This record gives sequence, structure tokens and C-alpha cells, in this order.
Amino acid sequence: MIDLSLYLIMGSQDCLKKDPVQVLREAIEGGITCFQFREKNSGRSWSEIIQLGRELRQICREHQIPFIVNDRVDLGLLLDADGIHVGQQDFPAQDVRKLIGEKRILGVSAKTPHEAQQALQNGADYIGVGPIYATSSKPDADLPKGPAVITEIRQQLPSLPIVGIGGITPERAPAVISAGANGVSVISAITRAPSPYQAAQAFRKQMAENTI
Repeated sequence: MIDLSLYLIMGSQDCLKKDPVQVLREAIEGGITCFQFREKNSGRSWSEIIQLGRELRQICREHQIPFIVNDRVDLGLLLDADGIHVGQQDFPAQDVRKLIGEKRILGVSAKTPHEAQQALQNGADYIGVGPIYATSSKPDADLPKGPAVITEIRQQLPSLPIVGIGGITPERAPAVISAGANGVSVISAITRAPSPYQAAQAFRKQMAENTI
């Protein structure tokens, strides 16, 4: 099964003046275990997005890191991604599963036990739960729910892989894991860090030393 322990979500809009290719390379060296390509409102043309996606996918393949595409099933198939992740307002999960087949990974965002159960029934391999804490990476994010929502979902779905997302820092990561998550999803805490490598290392260190 996919290793969700340190899951980087990134597009060029998240990297400020840094090269997203270099950010991904550093993050992989630092210890991320999964990567989601999420290009949103970056101003790049479709040809530029496809070219960047191919570069990032190749880096992931070189390091055996799952390459997931956010929302766009067409882009994911074009890039031969390992999987697709969709939100509650995106393309319906059951239809995504039909389009991508059984071998590709399907991730679905969920905020409640009901949404999590529905995602599982619709073919999800894992769910992303959040925002756990307040986040600036997604301007339209809901109010933070805290780690307790993960515990609530975990109690009802003991075997469903869960990754927490939203405002998670290295210091907060152990609480998210202890609540029942299999891993944490991160955007700005790695992409906007002075050193993506050191930021990823800090997450791994905190989770290894402080998770109950």
C-alpha cells in the first residue's frame, strides 16, 4: 500500500521564486514518501503545466515515490500518474475510479465520517482529512477541525488509510499521527521553507521521536 507518512502537495504557485523541480528533489532527499502535483492558478499555460508535470513525474519515478495528480483526471492520465486525488466538489470519485481503472491510486478528501464512508464505497484507496489546523495554502479552506476529527473517522473505519492536511508543522505532526492518521500532507511548511530538505527532515524527526 502507498506510504502516506509524509505526503507533499505542490504546484509552482506554492514555491514562490524557487524552481518546483528543485523543491521536489530536496523534499525527496529529506524524506517525503508521496507527492501530489497540484497546479492551481499559477498562470502557466497548459503546455507548461504538462511539461512541468512530466519533469516532476520522472523525478518521482527515479526515487520510487508515488506521483498523484490533483483533481484533473485528464492531466493525470496524460502524465501516466500513479493516481488521482479529488475533493468533494471535484469529479465524482466513483466516476474517477471508472476512468482510471483499478490499478491506479484514488485519494478523496473527506471532512466527516459520512464522507469518509462514502469515499471508501466509491473506491478510494485513502482519504485526506482536513483542514486540521488553519492554513493559508488554500484560500477557500473550511474552518480547522483539529486532530479529533481523525480519531472520529478512525473509530468508524479502522483500516482506511488516512492522511491529515491543513496547517501541519513538524511540531504538530505527532498529534495528527497519534489521533489515528497514517501520515500528514504538507504544502507550505516544505515548499516555502528556506530548505525543503531540512523541512522534510524536521517532519520525519518529530514524528519518529514524539508519536505515541
